[in-house]
Amino acid sequence: MISANLTIDPAFRVGAVDRRLFGSFAEHMGRCVYTGLYEPEHPTATGDGFRGDVLDLVRELGPTIVRYPGGNFVSGYRWEDGVGQLDERPRRLDLAWRSLESNQFGVDEFVTWCEQARVEPMMAVNLGTRGVADAVDLLEYCNHPEGTQLSDLRRANGAKEPHDIRVWCLGNELDGPWQIGHKTAFEYGRLAAETARAMRKVDPGVELVACGSSNTGMPTFATWESTVLQECYDAVDYVSLHNYYDPVGKSVGDFLASGVDLDRAIDAVVATADHVGARLKSRRRLQVSVDEWNVWYVSDWDEQAMVDWVEARPLIEDTYDVADAAVVGSLLISLLRHADRVGIACQAQLVNVIAPIRTETGGPAWRQTIFHPFAQAAALARGEVLRVEPRVACYDATDHGEVPYLDATATYDEESGAVTLLAVNRSTDQDLELSAELRAFPDHRLVGATTLAAPDVRTTNSAAHPDAVTPVPNHRVTLSDGWLRAILPPVSWNVIRLAPDTNPATTPS
Repeated sequence: MISANLTIDPAFRVGAVDRRLFGSFAEHMGRCVYTGLYEPEHPTATGDGFRGDVLDLVRELGPTIVRYPGGNFVSGYRWEDGVGQLDERPRRLDLAWRSLESNQFGVDEFVTWCEQARVEPMMAVNLGTRGVADAVDLLEYCNHPEGTQLSDLRRANGAKEPHDIRVWCLGNELDGPWQIGHKTAFEYGRLAAETARAMRKVDPGVELVACGSSNTGMPTFATWESTVLQECYDAVDYVSLHNYYDPVGKSVGDFLASGVDLDRAIDAVVATADHVGARLKSRRRLQVSVDEWNVWYVSDWDEQAMVDWVEARPLIEDTYDVADAAVVGSLLISLLRHADRVGIACQAQLVNVIAPIRTETGGPAWRQTIFHPFAQAAALARGEVLRVEPRVACYDATDHGEVPYLDATATYDEESGAVTLLAVNRSTDQDLELSAELRAFPDHRLVGATTLAAPDVRTTNSAAHPDAVTPVPNHRVTLSDGWLRAILPPVSWNVIRLAPDTNPATTPS
């Protein structure tokens, strides 16, 4: 058995948990929107055409902000196609995913959906085939109260009050040659700066995200950020980071080390941004928006299958297993570990497309394995992230070097006194015995402990067996004499909750 030790102490704080760390992403790609979020003919459909069963699962999942409408899709999107009378909206070719776009779901539907799902909207503007004027027009349509052509158009379309969207992405992945309107770093940096300044004239309070690299494997990674931010550093609030983790061709142990790569990626973006800020002698400190992250079986994706122009083609509907859930848990831990610099993070995507929620057209919706780590972290990781510094043995991961068997972080909510420990055992064949010193919390008691694991790490959920993998109580956790002790099974995601005796906590579902 592997042994690990750590100390949980409120004196050692990383930063506050920004609720926007638990964001998601909805793109007009595959079946994410159509038959995912929106299916007017579904038995559970609301009066607005939204799938009621999906809305219920989204509220349970607990995302706080959702990025829309892309993604690659946004770089060819004409936002005005998706407003007004449904029967008057044009059908267009979507060049990003070689599909037909009906535009039955657009800006106003998205904002209404967000209100019903109880999430904050995060909007992206098209800086691929469009630019400053289009971004300003969309912002005026969404946020200006009334008295102009575009704000009055919104009101005529049924939204009397402004949408008041606070967070805006200045394009998407424009470093990628696959992107419609692909640009050099200098070209994009200048365009981002011009767009940002114009948008702030419409609404000075917006928060703006500049495009970072599409992934850390790009040959221009870091140099792209440096050049872009040299042009727009003082005009934006965030720089984005996108990274996906592919299990194909890797051993389970190597794949479980994915969180180490995300740690390094965030550190690299932060270092690059801070270097530019120092060079510009700026007093501002940019935050990172990790607004696309997830496990993606990208090596199994056959792009050649996108031949015919069809509507809502099923696309990258990956089925996730226990190992995937453990990796998603580690990625969440990485995001929390960088709470001082990561202000927004969006798991991509929300429904069907590499998603925690899957649906059948006209049929059921269910939780994938990766649903559970996200839902638990979003519900329970509150207050301040604490630096726990586990002392544990390491193993050799091919792509990542020496990797600790235990990945963990903790949060402390000073108002309620609640402490939440999130932990992943990366060992593929051994239990991990965790000892956590709690001398700073002498009056706390154990209020709950769950584990997500299975004898076969390839176990998945499905429409027929939606609860094959779900967190279950871990009865091998004790708290005595200021020490928390727990046995964590191999390849597992674990949540342990503590609270003061004077503030009893109820066990959430």
